[in-house]
Amino acid sequence: MLTAFTQAFRTPDLRKKLLFTLGIIVLYRIGTHVPIPGVDYKAVQTCVSQASGNQGLFGLVNLFSGGALLQITIFALGILPYITASIILQLLTVVIPRLEALKKEGQSGTAKITQYTRYLTVALAVLQGTGLVATARSGALFSGCTVADGIVPDRSVFTTVTMVICMTAGTALVMWLGELITDRGIGNGMSILMFISIAATFPSALWSIKKQGTLGGGWIEFGAVVLVILAIVALVVFVEQAQRRIPVQYAKRMIGRRSYGGTSTYIPVKVNQAGVIPVIFASSLLSIPTLVAQFSSGNSGWKTWITQNLTKGDHPIYISLYFLLIVFFAFFYVSISFNPDEVADNMKQYGGFVPGIRAGRPTAEYLSYVLNRITWPGSLYLGVIALVPTIALVGFGATNNFPFGGTSILIIVGVGLETVRQIESQLQQRHYEGFLR
Repeated sequence: MLTAFTQAFRTPDLRKKLLFTLGIIVLYRIGTHVPIPGVDYKAVQTCVSQASGNQGLFGLVNLFSGGALLQITIFALGILPYITASIILQLLTVVIPRLEALKKEGQSGTAKITQYTRYLTVALAVLQGTGLVATARSGALFSGCTVADGIVPDRSVFTTVTMVICMTAGTALVMWLGELITDRGIGNGMSILMFISIAATFPSALWSIKKQGTLGGGWIEFGAVVLVILAIVALVVFVEQAQRRIPVQYAKRMIGRRSYGGTSTYIPVKVNQAGVIPVIFASSLLSIPTLVAQFSSGNSGWKTWITQNLTKGDHPIYISLYFLLIVFFAFFYVSISFNPDEVADNMKQYGGFVPGIRAGRPTAEYLSYVLNRITWPGSLYLGVIALVPTIALVGFGATNNFPFGGTSILIIVGVGLETVRQIESQLQQRHYEGFLR
């Protein structure tokens, strides 16, 4: 990987793309520290230092914003509204025939879906920004903080609207920066910004583990956590690159005097076909009851049960529900993103078949059988990766710093591998010698 980056910096056009990407990253990180108007910055810093426990849904958003949410800055919402909009459009593509037709139109249809994603991102940013401002005003953003009610001193309508507009504009700017990286930089811009947001929280979190430790001045706990993270990263790299290759044979066809087809290829089915989306879905769904309980008044039985069982990441009920939801959403997302009937019809249309399997419906049933068999280990792997950091770090008292450790590692490794692949592919294109020397 280091060799690829070194060679990329030696290539003039790749060096410009890398420097442009680094410049956008620096600009993005500066924006995560610029507070929005109407917020008492000193009160926010006091509450951040006093914050304890899992922040639930706020912890997830804070993770994807690089810590900007709890600082209430212009980039407080980060890239999460765009991620949510992209997932919603992807799910609606299966349900709405118009979107499915646009997806099949090629580049023009994809551009139209991207435009819809931008509009939905702005709408979600307005909604989430309004919720964040209301939560900050009520003091529920930092439960247990002594000055939580003073985070937003001026509660007039004008100040509230200004805060929401600033956060919405910040989300639109983050979306534009991500598209700039995609067009003029290296890799997928949204993924790069997500990678930077998560990686930015790692150094301070690891150092806090060292300061909280008691063995050897905290260095033993620090080393143990680093070893656990390295072991998980190695496992993630191994599984993310694992795939089941289904062989496909294309029959020969005579068109005029020329023969076409007769080639052999394969359909790559990844073990983790769903990626990190099931973990995000499960985390968000489990955070909703906690969020409802925070805003409800009184001490009813259901609120007490939620507070006791669903607010702590190390509670057995929370862990069990979290694991089951990850498995469920893994199967649900794979069933939506990979359609065996559509793949089988495309293969039949171009004269392709799986050796030993009839074309058409038998091929679709075979693909569905393979997909279900391979999704089981993939979903169990996601559940283990999402829970092992939580369980392991509970012993070191670091759950506040790594509220979604499995999600962080999955995203960082996935984006890192994809970026390195793109750099290597562009290096190969620029160093191709050809037939003449």
